[in-house]
Amino acid sequence: MIINNNLSAMNAHRQLGINQNNMQSSMEKLSSGEQINRAGDDAAGLSISEKMRAQIRGLDQASNNAQDGISLIQTAEGALDETHQILQRMSELATQSANDTNEGQDRQAIQDEVDQLAEEIDRIARDTSFNNQDLLNGEFEEMTFHIGANEGQDISISIDNMDAESLGVEGGERVIELETDTDTVHGVDGQDVLVNERNGETVAVDVDGSWYSESDVEAIDGDDGEELAVIGDAEPLNIDEDGDGGYTMTTGSEGAGINVLTQEDASSAIDDIQTAIDTVSSERSNLGAVQNRLEHTISNLDNASENLQAAESRIRDVDMAREMMEFTQNNILSEASQSMLAQANQQPQSVLQLLQ
Repeated sequence: MIINNNLSAMNAHRQLGINQNNMQSSMEKLSSGEQINRAGDDAAGLSISEKMRAQIRGLDQASNNAQDGISLIQTAEGALDETHQILQRMSELATQSANDTNEGQDRQAIQDEVDQLAEEIDRIARDTSFNNQDLLNGEFEEMTFHIGANEGQDISISIDNMDAESLGVEGGERVIELETDTDTVHGVDGQDVLVNERNGETVAVDVDGSWYSESDVEAIDGDDGEELAVIGDAEPLNIDEDGDGGYTMTTGSEGAGINVLTQEDASSAIDDIQTAIDTVSSERSNLGAVQNRLEHTISNLDNASENLQAAESRIRDVDMAREMMEFTQNNILSEASQSMLAQANQQPQSVLQLLQ
């Protein structure tokens, strides 16, 4: 019997330390819910788990990106829906003006509303934006939605210019003032009379004599396709010897906008407006197709994220029932080790009996 080294106590102490360490590890896992709390728990498992977590977060953000893309598309599509409604009203007005039961004043009133509607289309195209990005003025070209967790997983979208001019439905006729600023022309054929438009441009019309009617004005010098028309019956144009005089007329460019001041122009405007309606419909269809794609993308991203989370959970998360079983076992062994250590410490006391 030896007393310098109590091997039984040393063994019991070593086992007590092991059991307590295991019990502490189980307590850490149970309290965190994860079986990998440090690299030492499972180095390879930790590396795989962290890669999966990065992928999961990327997929979740990509899903949010796609949601933002849908919100942008819904903003643009909602504005185009209102543009559609305006074009439908313009078509209705053009059809109304094409009926010869309307006289000049009636058609002018219709033209005024058409012009206002065209301005509203311009306002919609100018002011529709998402996060300070203009959507319908032609500047939204080749914009990218990143819809994946990795590089290059994106789609591009462009929205054409949807203002009145691009759709071919800008306001038609413009009222201008015709003023004479020439030498004495009363009763003289072939003199030029200046026409000053509201936009500041100057064109010239050849006036035959001191008055003219719509049939008298065939062409003018200026922009190609520019033409003049007199509203109402022909009226005298009085120009005195000093060259002073004036007349109010309208000017417009053929094909440059919607003009419903005559039956023929109103009939032509119906086709132009229908073309604009088809253009807006095509743009809305494209936006709808991208929106549907993004909705499927979101579904796929959410599904992929869910599957990755399940895989990562199997690597990282702790089985609570099993770990509780391990904890209970280590707790019992720890108490047993403490009891055996106490017994081992009592063994050297028996040596004293030999010394009596």
